[in-house]
Amino acid sequence: RMSAPRLTRIAGALAEAAPVPDASLYEMARVGDQRLLGEVIRIRGDVATLQVYEETDGLATGAAVELTGAGLTVPLGPGLLGAILDGLGRPLETLARQGGDHIRPGVDAPTLDPARRWEFQAVLAAGGLITGGTVLGEVRERPGFTHRILVPPGVSGRLTELRSGAFTAHEPIGTTDTGQALSLAHSWPVRVPRPVAARAATSRPFITGQRVFDLLFPLAEGGVVALPGGFGTGKTVIEQSLAKHAEADVIVYIGCGERGNEMAELLDELPALVDPRTGRSIMDRTVMVVNTSNMPVAAREASVYVGVTIGEYFRDQGYRVAVLADSLSRWAEALREIGARLGEMPGEEGYPTYLGTRLAQFYERAGTVRCAGTPEREGALTMVTAISPPGGDLSEPVTQATLRVVGGLWALDAALAHQRQFPAVDWETSWSLYVDRVTPWFDQAVGGGWGVLRGAALALLQEGKDRQEIADLVGTDALQDEDRLVLHSARTLRELVLGQSAFDPNDWNSPVEKTWRLARAALALHRAALERLRAGIRLEELDLAGPARLLLAARNAPAADWPAHAATLERLTTGTAPVTV
Repeated sequence: RMSAPRLTRIAGALAEAAPVPDASLYEMARVGDQRLLGEVIRIRGDVATLQVYEETDGLATGAAVELTGAGLTVPLGPGLLGAILDGLGRPLETLARQGGDHIRPGVDAPTLDPARRWEFQAVLAAGGLITGGTVLGEVRERPGFTHRILVPPGVSGRLTELRSGAFTAHEPIGTTDTGQALSLAHSWPVRVPRPVAARAATSRPFITGQRVFDLLFPLAEGGVVALPGGFGTGKTVIEQSLAKHAEADVIVYIGCGERGNEMAELLDELPALVDPRTGRSIMDRTVMVVNTSNMPVAAREASVYVGVTIGEYFRDQGYRVAVLADSLSRWAEALREIGARLGEMPGEEGYPTYLGTRLAQFYERAGTVRCAGTPEREGALTMVTAISPPGGDLSEPVTQATLRVVGGLWALDAALAHQRQFPAVDWETSWSLYVDRVTPWFDQAVGGGWGVLRGAALALLQEGKDRQEIADLVGTDALQDEDRLVLHSARTLRELVLGQSAFDPNDWNSPVEKTWRLARAALALHRAALERLRAGIRLEELDLAGPARLLLAARNAPAADWPAHAATLERLTTGTAPVTV
């Protein structure tokens, strides 16, 4: 009789076990007396290589290995919203109760509370035909949020029973004519994209609430944008601002390899924030997957797949989902470390040669789709992924592999960050392939002219940069009045319109109409001042400070006072305001 598999080699997070003649790639395993969680990532004959998702300190050769027969899956059902999970889908609150401040090796905790009961209301009756993705009924998971209970992908048949009532996540609520039991929750392998009926195109933008993104480099719902920047350029603050204020039904925030203090700060802030659409905590629409830099490196690779699988699940219910990953560089570093321990042929800068393929496979899980099953509905999964290139070098492999497959680039500039500009977006380097698609939506939302306004803003910023380069050589005083006006107007546009405060409750989120009015007024003031100069008036005779004060007051105005400031901006735009320009 063949002996049970044992560990034969250990190298950090990697371990080899033999004999395992029936192992499958990406099959999960329990390792050693502590039953550490691992995953088969290579098979050679009857020798399997495992990446262990937990600390391997104290693990010895000869320790027993138990294959589970299944890959890494995550339970999907009521109870996910508001959850804070580790990279393997285990609730951190439960882990803390079991092991204190540090995760105890081998500890197991169900993603969904097995004891909590949910009130389920069926929308189908016995006798109906069902397929994967069909909506069986609804659970009011959070006030104002309807959690749609879906038939698991791959399940089809005729309903023989479906009951309404109070059930736990895994308790049967019905059966099919094939004997398949149905429950409020089902599990799905995280590395496998969830099936959809069809891909769809949308002209609706993903509203971020950040003026520089919505105006200059918009992102379409279902799109993907990269957010690279060096240390201190504000990537994490931007990701957190999007989590707080972006227009999405569900936010999935993946903290992949980030510092623990940053994640702790976010965990303190989010529950205290109020969603203006519901009046309740923003955590009511948020799922957090946290794998900090001091957690095992192998679990970083799993965390991004756990997060996107949860996002796909809510997308399949017909919701608009935003997956915010911070940062994919840490994920790529985990791939590099595991590849090095496996002895794989390294690619550029030591990253595995399949880095680009893995990134493309991950990004392809975004998109707007026609959901599988009935009733007919559309869902969208939008991705914003932060990247941390060493020294802010955008030519490094992770950034370049990402740029080949994403639809937008929000590049952050360290020089702008040092000037206290937030978001510190480099408008020369950044771009978006979604502009033409979403401009008609913006035109309809604000009354027209969005595309023209965007073009004029970019042109003024570029003119300002060109004049600044000349001023750096000859001095500002040597410039003509028109050139000095361009410098002033570009700085006003950059600081008062595109710049925002992530900590000012009146300015940390900018509705589309506010963005449009501020930008339109700033550009109109520049044109009016330029006309005065060309009429023979000197720059020193113009009142440039007065309009700037009005722009600043409008930008920082509380929501209750906005209508009055909007009227002032309209008068500035049309030239009827009592301000001498």
